[in-house]
Amino acid sequence: MASENRRPEMRKDSVNNRWVIFSPARARRPSDYKSKSNPNPNSQSECAFCLGHEHECAPEIFRVPPDSSSGWKVRVIQNLYPALNREIEPSLVENPNPSHSSGDVAICGFGFHDVVIESPVHSVHLLDLEPGEVGDVLMAYKKRIDQLRYIDSIKYVQVFKNHGASAGASMSHSHSQIMALPVVPPAVSARLDSMKEYFDQTGKCSLCEDQSNDLLIASSTHFISIAVDLGGLLKLMLRKMSLQLNNPPFNFMIHSSPLHGTPSQLPYAHWFLQIVPQLNGIGGFEMGTGCYINPVFPEDAAKVMREVCISC
Repeated sequence: MASENRRPEMRKDSVNNRWVIFSPARARRPSDYKSKSNPNPNSQSECAFCLGHEHECAPEIFRVPPDSSSGWKVRVIQNLYPALNREIEPSLVENPNPSHSSGDVAICGFGFHDVVIESPVHSVHLLDLEPGEVGDVLMAYKKRIDQLRYIDSIKYVQVFKNHGASAGASMSHSHSQIMALPVVPPAVSARLDSMKEYFDQTGKCSLCEDQSNDLLIASSTHFISIAVDLGGLLKLMLRKMSLQLNNPPFNFMIHSSPLHGTPSQLPYAHWFLQIVPQLNGIGGFEMGTGCYINPVFPEDAAKVMREVCISC
């Protein structure tokens, strides 16, 4: 049934414990939400992230492959304009001080802000890479998270990618970012609380339960084989989205548990990767309530994505 012929619904998101309004009165076909212009900022042919320009970047943390005498596929570097300062004494994080005026708690801005350069070639994007090469990017995330795990003051690591100017990207060369924080963000705590509540009520993981055939776009045989299966699935999703929506601006985020979580969280606190195409802005209602209005039902969007032929 098309979205236009359906009644509006409010659905509870059991992962984030929030309501989403699906409003057919505001709906167009999912395929109508196409990007109207090239989303990439600063579309020069070469930049500091390109092969041969390594000296123009902030210090390198590691590269893939690790042999510095050979060409690289992926580089993890410090962010030249970091939001947090890795040079601050980490012990200061443990001494929050109230601000002078409001009484809010404030701590020093210690943390890590890194950049993952996903390809040495300026014109190559993540969806252009082979599945194993996408897997190299994913494994670089994992390696960096494993390094940050051993810093006691770091409580949470957020991996994210901004593609397109309206999605927050400042450079067109394909890259993603990693931020390591000295606190667990409230949205993360709320998500884990919601997942725990669902698990306590049902004995099941809310992510594992959300496998309706109506919402399924694609699957792989061995998801545990992250470097190939997940790399191939991520490539497939990005290609489908690019073809259907005309290479839209998007963000993706890897949602995980805090670094020092408890064993009791393991049955329900599974990590997941979320891709959000930026097709509509948010307004005062969304900002005021945290309740989003979506003009397209998820099963309709999934159907459109399933039908995209990536070999055509």
